[in-house]
Amino acid sequence: METTAPKKKTCTEFIRDFFTSAKFLIYMGHAMSTWGDRMWNFAVAVFLVELYGNSLLLTAVYGLVVAGSVLLLGANIGNWVDRNPRLKVAQTSLLVQNSCVIVCGVLLMLVFHFKGQLVELYDGWILTTCYILVISIANIANLASTATSITIQRDWVVVVAGPDSSTLADMNATVRIIDQLTNILAPMLVGQIMAFGSHFIGCGFISGWNLCSMCVEYALLWKVYQKTPALAVKAGQKEQQELKQLSPQRDCENGQSPEESSQPLMNEASPPNASPKAPGCCEQVSRPLQTFKAGWVAYYNQNIFLAGMSLAFLYMTVLGFDCITTGYAYTQGLNGSVLSLLMGASAIAGICGTVAFTWVRKKCGLIRTGFISGTAQLCCLVLCVVSVFAPGSPFDLSVSPFQDLYTHLMGEQVLPEAEHSLLDALAGNATTAPPALEMPPLQSYMSVSLLFAGVIAARVGLWSFDLTVTQLIQENVIESERGIINGVQNSMNYLLDLLHFIMVILAPNPEAFGLLVIISVSFVAMGHVMYFRFAFKSLGSRLFLCCSPEQKVETDDSPSLPTTV
Repeated sequence: METTAPKKKTCTEFIRDFFTSAKFLIYMGHAMSTWGDRMWNFAVAVFLVELYGNSLLLTAVYGLVVAGSVLLLGANIGNWVDRNPRLKVAQTSLLVQNSCVIVCGVLLMLVFHFKGQLVELYDGWILTTCYILVISIANIANLASTATSITIQRDWVVVVAGPDSSTLADMNATVRIIDQLTNILAPMLVGQIMAFGSHFIGCGFISGWNLCSMCVEYALLWKVYQKTPALAVKAGQKEQQELKQLSPQRDCENGQSPEESSQPLMNEASPPNASPKAPGCCEQVSRPLQTFKAGWVAYYNQNIFLAGMSLAFLYMTVLGFDCITTGYAYTQGLNGSVLSLLMGASAIAGICGTVAFTWVRKKCGLIRTGFISGTAQLCCLVLCVVSVFAPGSPFDLSVSPFQDLYTHLMGEQVLPEAEHSLLDALAGNATTAPPALEMPPLQSYMSVSLLFAGVIAARVGLWSFDLTVTQLIQENVIESERGIINGVQNSMNYLLDLLHFIMVILAPNPEAFGLLVIISVSFVAMGHVMYFRFAFKSLGSRLFLCCSPEQKVETDDSPSLPTTV
């Protein structure tokens, strides 16, 4: 009997299969979700500054609340992701996140429209209550966004990719490229809407986007779930189903009825007629604390613990394109147009690092890719250290790093008017340099040029290293603890990020920024030393042999985690 060879797909069929595949649907859903997140994260900071009279107070409070919430609740969020069905977790977090953003947008629209009347009601307490509601609801949206990120990027992507490590690396890289593009384009769009329209229109646009996006994302998640049967059952649920299937046969052999055998195993020592006790009030209150403790212990016992810590240490830095670096650039005479070009170059460097990750991983293996990426990042950051001592640098150890903080606290004007702290620059207009700041001569741009050259070049190694650690966690953490370990990892990232903001608050004047640069590079170096130790423990002398095969890192048995409803 003749066997016919499988028919090759035409170009049209190949394109159709790709655009209807689970991978493409995940990319689409992630792009829409990330676009909404980037618009909201950019806009909410601008809205809070505008509402409080061009002050950073509400923005700082919001940042502190968000960081503290993820730090304290990251393990519990991850545990909730682990203990519930995948589709339920994804849908719930999606609905909560978008609903909170919509409510916040509508509330901000009312505040912008009726702010004059709200100020006069009950001596402004109604307006203060609105501020508290906006920050609280926005914080809930951020927690839901954290749950969405854990379940989609750290769990669903792994299941959809399957056992092929190369497919997982390609999906991680594509997701990260989407992050990079939306991080540039989404703030540009909402910024133009607010610039040519108003903050009221900006709030309405974001609320409308999240309403439409929520419906589309919900449908995309359902399609991915249907196309990937492996998403239907988790590791812990598989064990429970097997026990349920085996229990009737085992009970018949023991002479027990199915109703008698359906009691939990932990109640076997109790009397036969004793009814299971409902958890007490104290137990319910202490359960989140037990989950928090067990999550951190489980994270510490992972063999990829040092790799995760190395990634967290990279957040303790002022060498990123955030508000701190922008504020310093303004004090050095750079305007908004130059900074926008630098941010674009930074994004291109990040995309190059993402693409380089997939190529280096295929040539040298995953663990060595992290070692190579970390070395490249550190070499580029040497330029930032050199910039501290280059011509034009305001670095001056004779000026106390705490002088500007002391001036603000004591209410004294010690510094000349032409000198502005980083916090003053951040509180000013984000499109032009401070008006009292004179443009420095051309040769003094050498320091700030070296600084941004190092920051931009280091993004190649940074994003490649980030993808390496992300995939190490994906591949080496057991499925039943994937959520809680990633939740603790997010908590560690937020903790180090919070510390870097505290460091800037303690030393905000430009003369101390060089000291912050040196501290930042030191923390990055310590992080990569941790990763080198992890890599050497995993590969030994084979770390320096790019042609030798790598094996999956074996993980220790982690302590059991308390289940939550």
